[in-house]
Amino acid sequence: MRCPYCGHNDDKVVDSRATGDSSSIRRRRECLKCSRRFTTYEYVERIPLMVVKKDGRREAFSREKILSGLIKACQKRKVSLEELDKITVKIERELQDNYDQEISSKDIGEILMKYLYKIDEVAYVRFASVYRQFKDVKEFTKEANLLLEKKGIK
Repeated sequence: MRCPYCGHNDDKVVDSRATGDSSSIRRRRECLKCSRRFTTYEYVERIPLMVVKKDGRREAFSREKILSGLIKACQKRKVSLEELDKITVKIERELQDNYDQEISSKDIGEILMKYLYKIDEVAYVRFASVYRQFKDVKEFTKEANLLLEKKGIK
């Protein structure tokens, strides 16, 4: 590892520990030439997950798009950004564990709806209305009625 201060190539590892979610290792290093310390992170290299869109196009998976969709669905709801970030991490991990190289955008939408259903029903219906492209109030009402039936209200 090259020292970011003096450029020397030799260092020693002073401390190693896993990060909070155990997805990487944080290492404190000390340069053997200038004695300054710096931190590096070690991650498992994964093959990037590709998302297959409805029209057949493929694009790299974007964690930011997942979080953005959750934020929009939960706008003006009592769901913290921290909670949405935790859900995004869970979704990302679920996708990496269950899909090798490709996943359809439809499958991602269904997974997001599963998590939204658990945290906020209004956010769930909001997301469903955009994701399932409701054409009119009847489709919206149908989804709301299904939600009420699942809750045993109707």
